[in-house]
Amino acid sequence: MNPDQRDDVALIGAGVMGEAILTSLVAAVGAHRIRISDGRAEHGRAVARAHRVRWCESNAEAADGVAVVLIAVKPKDVAALAADISPRIAEGTVVVSIAAGITTGFLEARLPAGTPVVRVMPNTPATIGQGVSVLSPGAEASAEHLGLVERLLAGTGTVLQVDERYQDVVTAISGSGPAYVFYVIDALAEAGVVGGLSRDLALELARRTVLGSAAMAVASGEHPAVLRERVSSPGGTTVAAIRELDERGVRAAFIAAAEKAWQRAEELGAQLDH
Repeated sequence: MNPDQRDDVALIGAGVMGEAILTSLVAAVGAHRIRISDGRAEHGRAVARAHRVRWCESNAEAADGVAVVLIAVKPKDVAALAADISPRIAEGTVVVSIAAGITTGFLEARLPAGTPVVRVMPNTPATIGQGVSVLSPGAEASAEHLGLVERLLAGTGTVLQVDERYQDVVTAISGSGPAYVFYVIDALAEAGVVGGLSRDLALELARRTVLGSAAMAVASGEHPAVLRERVSSPGGTTVAAIRELDERGVRAAFIAAAEKAWQRAEELGAQLDH
């Protein structure tokens, strides 16, 4: 290992989420300090060229002696990957995983003793720098390690921390959450079409309304129930709409859907841990 490369960061897996993280890494430490690998060599080389980072022909080469290894492969591939890179993990190297359902303990058992491991649940808006990434430390990960990972992921959007036992709930809320929001946008747009609007106009209204409402909720810091009441004039259109949503159990359905999502996340994690 070249001593000058001890501070390098390796990204293993250059899919959609991996490339979003790569953009953040470049902003955080510079392209010259980043190396990547991917099972699809042609794709990986193209990503490396686009971001002007170092391409590695193997995962072991990418992980060799670096400061941080970020794992962005499919959960089913993590065990084999850990076995491949373990001999190349230097003392003090921080291993970060965004693989859904993979616990820190799963990786700690397959990496050199004492390796700091950080688990992360990102979401797809990270691809435009508007995502949420939630960190959980493993047994050997310190506040300093978490701070390092937070800085590396800052370009993906908001970075938060939770105890690992809550990661399956995080998966249900922010990990799967964009799908729920897209579902609402689609439903609002369809309602506009039913009312006679053109499909393009209805979709634009729905998109912009959700975008503005979310931005307002973040900027105001107020509870969404308070913001909702401000839109709801007594006996008005909004009250009538909210009443219909309540009668159809929409709020309860969203809560139940999230519960199903985190139960499924627990099941998948249990399967992968064997």
